[in-house]
Order: sequence, then structure tokens, then C-alpha cells
Amino acid sequence: MSSDTTAKSVIANAKRLVAKVGSSLVTNEGRGIDLAAVEQWAEQIAALHAQGRQVVLVSSGAIAEGMARLGWAARPHTMHELQAAAAVGQMGLVQAYEVAFARHGIRTAQILLTHEDLADRKRYLNARTTLYTLLSLGVVPIVNENDTVVTDEIRLGDNDTLGALVTNLIEADALIILTDQAGLYSADPRKNPTAEFISVAQAGDPALEAMAGGAGSGIGTGGMLTKVLAARRAANSGGDTVIASGREPNVLLRLANGERIGTELRALLPVRSARKRWLANHLRLRGRVTLDEGAIRALTQGHKSLLAIGVIAVEGEFERGDVVACVNHAGIECCRGLINYSSSDTRRIMRQPSSQIAQILGSMSDQELMHRDNMVFIRRPTSVNAATAAGGGEPQLDVSAK
Repeated sequence: MSSDTTAKSVIANAKRLVAKVGSSLVTNEGRGIDLAAVEQWAEQIAALHAQGRQVVLVSSGAIAEGMARLGWAARPHTMHELQAAAAVGQMGLVQAYEVAFARHGIRTAQILLTHEDLADRKRYLNARTTLYTLLSLGVVPIVNENDTVVTDEIRLGDNDTLGALVTNLIEADALIILTDQAGLYSADPRKNPTAEFISVAQAGDPALEAMAGGAGSGIGTGGMLTKVLAARRAANSGGDTVIASGREPNVLLRLANGERIGTELRALLPVRSARKRWLANHLRLRGRVTLDEGAIRALTQGHKSLLAIGVIAVEGEFERGDVVACVNHAGIECCRGLINYSSSDTRRIMRQPSSQIAQILGSMSDQELMHRDNMVFIRRPTSVNAATAAGGGEPQLDVSAK
């Protein structure tokens, strides 16, 4: 555990944020959508937008709102009733956010995800691209788990985990989990009056999981343990996590202004380094593309993304989201990463400018064949003689390359 409580909040310098609000906060302990609370979050996020920050809001509350609309006092246990409640409640949840943000001139978008969406390569890239596009347009995505169609996610999942997965997905600087508790304690303060409040700790510290045991409320499904585990997951992509009370006045703005509120669970690596390390540790090559000299220079010296026009040959069979090596005319690899088009589509658009992709394929999912952020570069000589002198073996991946 850390005792550093003097520095500014980790949110102070965060440019891209994921904020998660729990069911008890959104629905005023299950009584129905708390419109006043929703308006306060919209006002704070609008202010963050004015500061040039991007925010994705992960909101629970669909099932709880559905329960309120259907007149159910207790959370049902059967799957079809849970799914019905989610379907009914999602209508009110989205409407409340749309109206609240519209008052501040901000558009919203509904994004419903399942864990399967983020495990499948194609769907992962599609979700990532959609969220990036929405953020670039100044839209606030409202993300919720697709409770109407999923099964295991309702029984076992939680939006704390979803918040962490979205943090990974968009490489957010930080995840803010707003709950009905002040933060993390060494024990349950409702049962142990001597429990100590934890201001700062390292995400992923095994001791935190032991401290955070305990179930959630009767309205939501999570507890403090799910939040600790979510922080560990968010840290995998370099995201810090703050667990704080959603009932603190202007909590998002105060955190952004540097005030220390709640519990900070800090990541070991910054976002970019963590992302590169993740790629380096999960790269199983499915094929390779040969690049012309101009494309090689653009990647290695110009720090650019790979465009289809720079590809002169395609080897192997791969799908969108697979890992593909980029090599020069001599077959020496300069980098590898997640490709945005299948091998068959890449063969059709290679040597063509990005402006022609839609005409050739009928649609265009991405301008780049491989985005810079999804690439890891090779730390070794690029000339044939130097490479031979250096010896064979697996190439050294450079996770520090920008």
C-alpha cells in the first residue's frame, strides 16, 4: 500500500476518461431513474468536454429501472424476467441521459456490449473504431451491458468489469468508478468500525482482493471486490482507477481539478507503454505484407500508420483483427500489428490510395491498413548484412517505440 496522499489526483492530467455509475446511484436505490443525479453527471461531463477531455459513460440501471417500471420490489432470479426488465428499463435510461446532455448541447449515443463483443477480434475492432469516431465527433457514448440478450453476463457479469474493458478498448487514461461507498477500506466499515480507509494503492495488489470481499447491494450485482478486479484489468492497458462516492458534490470535476477523492488504484505503466506490451505479449502471426521503401520510411522514420498503397505483396490467409508482420523487399520484418482488413481484401486494395478503398470493396471500415497504435516495432537492424550478423531467432519487440 502507498501512503502518498499529497500529489494531485491521477485524474488531473487524464485526457480520455471512462466514468462508471452504479445502479443504486442511477436509480436512487431502485426507486427509478434519479433524474436530478443524471443531470448533475451530464453537467459535470459537459464541463469536462469544455476542458478538452473525452468521456465515455458506463451506466448501470437498466434492470433496476425496469423493475421500478414493472412494479417489482425485489430483483428477479429467472433469466427471462431479468431480460424483460432490462428491455423495459433501457428505454428510460437512454431517454434520461439524452435529455440531460441535450440541455448542454451535447449529443449522446447508446452502445450495448457483451463480453463476447470484446473477445472477438472483428467485433473488438469495430467497437473500438465506433467509440473513437463518436469521441472525435464530441459525442458522449453511453455504454451498458446488453442485458436483454446475454445470459452469463447477467448472472455473473457486472458493469465494473465492463468499465475496465472499455478502458482497455479505447486506451483511456483513467477509469472512475462511482459507487455508494466512499472508497476502499481494509475491511467492511459497516461491520468493522476499526476498518482503515485506503487512499492510494497499486492496482493488482493481491492484498486488495482480500480486503474487498463482500457482496453488492440488492439493486446491483457488484461489490467492492468487482471494483478492485476492474482496476487490475484497467491497469493492463495503463489506466489508473479511482473508486469514489457518486454522491460527492461535483465529484468528476473535483477529481479533474486534482482533488484527491476516494481510493486511487494506480497502474504501473503509462497507457502507451502498457498497450505496446500487451500487443507484444499477444502476438501470434497470421501472415505478412511486404512494403515498398516509402512505406517502410513512413513507418520507421515518419511514425505513420500503414496505408494500403504501400503494400506490394500479401502472404498467408488472415482476417480483420489478426496479427500480421510488415516486411521489406528482403523479407526483414520492421513491425507487426493488428490489421484492419482480411488477406483477400488487402490483396484487392494493395497499391491503391485510401480514397479508392470504398469503391473497390463497396465500403471502408478504416482508412489505414494498420493503425500506428496497434503496431509494435522490431528492435534490430534492417539491412540484410546487419541482420545476418545479428543472428536469427525471434525478433526483439520494442514496446517503447512511439
